[in-house]
Amino acid sequence: MSRPFDLAGAAAVITGGGSGIGRATALSFARRGAKLVVADLREDRATDVAAEIDAAGGNALAVLTDVSCEADLVRLRDACLREFGRVDVVMNNVGVVVMGPPESLPDEAWQRAIELNLMSIARSNRVFLPPLIEQGRGHVVNTASASGLLAYGFDRLPYVATKHAVVGITEALALYLAPRGIGVTCLCPSGVITNILDDLTIHGESSSTPRAPQHSLSDPADVGEAVAEAVTTGRFLVTTAPEIHGELLERAEDLDGYLQARIAELDER
Repeated sequence: MSRPFDLAGAAAVITGGGSGIGRATALSFARRGAKLVVADLREDRATDVAAEIDAAGGNALAVLTDVSCEADLVRLRDACLREFGRVDVVMNNVGVVVMGPPESLPDEAWQRAIELNLMSIARSNRVFLPPLIEQGRGHVVNTASASGLLAYGFDRLPYVATKHAVVGITEALALYLAPRGIGVTCLCPSGVITNILDDLTIHGESSSTPRAPQHSLSDPADVGEAVAEAVTTGRFLVTTAPEIHGELLERAEDLDGYLQARIAELDER
């Protein structure tokens, strides 16, 4: 259990906030009274979300941000401080998918996933944790994936590897930050109807549809509500498909048996 946090009046920064889960979470936070800084590499998307929040009576600012550049994250933090006087919630929500058979993935495929999915969080920690720690309150949300809990995605190993790393980092951050008054949430969605595949990069012979277990699809709005609820109640792990819990138990109880069952399923196809 993490530390509960009241979003009313809080200043929240969301990277990748211009669409999908980021947009939905921004709207959910705003409905609970938070002031938003919507960051995105697509400034038009961030501006649209900020305008949507403002039109509904909220308060939002759009900031063009490239999470691969620490200077951009510093500028993002400073914009939030300038506009709202504080930073209370940070959601690291940028992610890219790189696909291809393991033997076909070049270094640049790995480097792209590591830079955007993993190192963006390392940069965010350096930029945003000091003010959170100094004020002794706040909340951090890291978007991982069901692929960070279950390694079924052998057609996108850089994504699987980085999302497993995000889960581990976020769990360790919870241990570090809780005694300092800061809550931590790890979002591990299964299938969500978003535009993440718009930036899909494929190497070698591979389907453009990533492998995935038969988990139920979620609407981004439902995921945004789940994240907002997790922040306000202090929940650490957020998943979007009830089926994943049984699969995680099966894997934890007998990893060899779990893998053999998954291999058998592939053989049947």
